[in-house]
Amino acid sequence: MKKFEYMEKHGYEQLVFFHDKTTGLKGITCIHNTTLGPALGGTRLWKYDNEDDATLDVLRLARGMTYKAAAAGLNLGGGKTVLIGDATQVKNEAYFRALGRYVQTLNGRYITAEDVNTSTKDMDFVNMETDHVVGLEGKSGNPSPVTALGAFHGIRASLKEIYGSDLIEGRTFAVQGAGQTGDYLIGYLLDANAKKVYFTEINDKHIEKIKNKYPSVEFVEPDDIFGLDVDVFAPCALGGGMNDQTIPKLKAKIVAGTANNVLEDEEKHGMMLKDLNILYAPDFVINAGGLINVYHEIQGYNRDKAYRDVERIYDRLIDIYKIAKEDNVHTQEAAKTFAKKRIEIITQMRSNYVKR
Repeated sequence: MKKFEYMEKHGYEQLVFFHDKTTGLKGITCIHNTTLGPALGGTRLWKYDNEDDATLDVLRLARGMTYKAAAAGLNLGGGKTVLIGDATQVKNEAYFRALGRYVQTLNGRYITAEDVNTSTKDMDFVNMETDHVVGLEGKSGNPSPVTALGAFHGIRASLKEIYGSDLIEGRTFAVQGAGQTGDYLIGYLLDANAKKVYFTEINDKHIEKIKNKYPSVEFVEPDDIFGLDVDVFAPCALGGGMNDQTIPKLKAKIVAGTANNVLEDEEKHGMMLKDLNILYAPDFVINAGGLINVYHEIQGYNRDKAYRDVERIYDRLIDIYKIAKEDNVHTQEAAKTFAKKRIEIITQMRSNYVKR
């Protein structure tokens, strides 16, 4: 992989590889942009096939966090960490404390949190070695239910855009991925009287959990989830789910969920959805609830205030859908325009020196 070429093309600041020989910790931290503030993004633990896959993942995720923070109106930049390993084998106190020491070396330019295969308990170990970590127990806690709540409001906004009403009641949904955020999203949809919810998942434990927790929800095989005749397809798994193979199968009029980097190729697959008249809720806007929640931890956590900010995802999506129509572009491009505009304005505002 031509790392510097990719970084130059997309405006990255820093890519850091680290290894701890004592614990076997291997990972990469990426800082995309710190114009608005320190880069914040969770730590993902995954058994990547190779180092280039891990590098590309952290690069894409960090860039998405820049847009996510900017579009959410937060004074944060975008960053991410990926750890290379088997989550069932490597996790322990020393492993995550080693991670905390590497986070500390970045001197506050990067703040971490939980992500795929990491937890608030793991972040407590990280916190033993650095203060640059959020989403801790006793503060904002697990961001997953709040990420799902933001997606719930984003789905409502998308229904409003397509059907003229934001009511969940009477609508049908296909949820791809039922780990943490998918689980919570299913709960929110059922509480709002969704007519029917289908789900798919590759982890047997999650499948059994959802079946026991929500008896009315129907399991379908992973390859069958895309072609279901539903109103909303909700991607809540890993990225790249919208691609050449899956998009033509869709019968849903809306794609809106909690996953990051849903479009395998932003331009190509954003246009494919637009040409098929399928409304796509840009991932970094609709799934910003967890980020908004942990940002409030930095400010001094107030749950009610944080949740009010999460509800504003609804309004931001309505604004972005308007931009997409006015500029005749796909919604992912409209969302990037929305985010970049804020970064540019704040950059210009800070052009004069002010002592603090």
